[in-house]
Amino acid sequence: MTTSFADLGVPAPLVTVLDAAGITVPTPIQAATLPDSLAGKDLLGRGRTGSGKTYAFSLPVVARLTQSARRPAPKRPRALILAPTRELVSQIQATLEPLAKAAGLSTTTVFGGVGQGPQVSALRRGVDIVLACPGRLEDLIGQGHCDLLAVEITVLDEADHMADLGFLPAVRRLLDRTPKGGQRMLFSATLDNAIDVLVKRFLSQPVVHEADSAQSPVAKMDHHVLHVTRELRLPVLVDLASAPGRTVVFTRTKHGAKALARQLNKNGVPSVELHGNLSQGARTRNMEAFHEGRATTLVATDIAARGIHVDDVALVVHADPPAEHKAYLHRSGRTARAGAAGTVVTLMTDDQRSDVRALTRAAGIRPTTTRLADSSHPVLKELAPGERERPGGLVVVTDGGSNGGGRSGGRGRGNGSRGKSSGQKGRAQGGKGGQQRTQQSASGGAKSGGAKSGGGQGGRRRGGSSSAGSARRRTGSGGGHSAASFSAGMR
Repeated sequence: MTTSFADLGVPAPLVTVLDAAGITVPTPIQAATLPDSLAGKDLLGRGRTGSGKTYAFSLPVVARLTQSARRPAPKRPRALILAPTRELVSQIQATLEPLAKAAGLSTTTVFGGVGQGPQVSALRRGVDIVLACPGRLEDLIGQGHCDLLAVEITVLDEADHMADLGFLPAVRRLLDRTPKGGQRMLFSATLDNAIDVLVKRFLSQPVVHEADSAQSPVAKMDHHVLHVTRELRLPVLVDLASAPGRTVVFTRTKHGAKALARQLNKNGVPSVELHGNLSQGARTRNMEAFHEGRATTLVATDIAARGIHVDDVALVVHADPPAEHKAYLHRSGRTARAGAAGTVVTLMTDDQRSDVRALTRAAGIRPTTTRLADSSHPVLKELAPGERERPGGLVVVTDGGSNGGGRSGGRGRGNGSRGKSSGQKGRAQGGKGGQQRTQQSASGGAKSGGAKSGGGQGGRRRGGSSSAGSARRRTGSGGGHSAASFSAGMR
């Protein structure tokens, strides 16, 4: 007999919200943790990215705040959810907000990269739940805009990633400001020594639940390694990204993500980038373009990996193999989420063979390795089935500096029809603070001249490598980058 959310003790109004979203069967981590978290126990939940941890803590936070029936005082939130990145905070907010609204609770997000004014105003009015990155929250507390003495429930999500990014000292300082008698829940894909220190210091007799830890590969995720020359990487990436469906490509560096997104767009594949050099407005608008289908490929760095939650990502490609196995598993977790199937491809050059072998061994996977002589190898259509389409590139124009509140929009050139993959008209409203305009050439792939291993001939790249400039797609196949330059200097 299948256990329902109601069977686990989730209040009926919240079950109604879940039903409306088509969520009727709890995932293993939800089924394991909800009885204890709803009962108010401190809890350590271990589960891989995509296992359903967000609902596992959002449901008890809303349910228990509703039970206590207190009103939030100005500057004193009643619940605190900490996450390592802006993208992850925003994704948690998207999941939590409908639940909170059904219960009559208020929420706000707190993170850097945007003006603090709206955040300060929300805190001043009084808010039930704050979702925050540690750095900005500490800043607001230091300025006297927030006090954590009334926090009843504290959640740490992706605690291991916070440790990787060096956020644990700030996390410890924030937890020290919350009442000792409050409920604390910590969710992590792994339990390293640094996380164990947090558990011992801040959790009182925690209940430990583990379901689908990051050390156990997803059964429905197929892993492949494509052994290629450096010059062949771009043509292979263009072919894979031209297949139907959404693709997420990972690079090691911010410059690599920007350069590769530009190369894909030049070859007619509508792509956006996600990395730390973009303003928050640009990051939001790029994610909206990917969510809505105007862009079919997202090129991202490791720091953004944990905040990417998009349904139906069929393919994840490691254009640059990550430095360690945890990053590999978290990157790969962008596909095969919540029981769906997915494919993960790693591009490997001769000088990366030993590193990739060690990486996959540590991750506990046995990938299928194929050596490619060219980009027409039949394995590419096995990994990414379907007719290849290159409707024309999406090029992001960013003004106002790498970390400012600048304006970002997609602007392309072409004289054909609107892009088939977008399902949108050529002009679409972006996020607040700017407008994203997209125009895709129906013959974009042909005009780009294909994915030439040398990056093509003719035409100069304009705008340089700075995200503050204006990058525009040219109709020629030109560009200053060679095919391998999107990860120049990275091995």
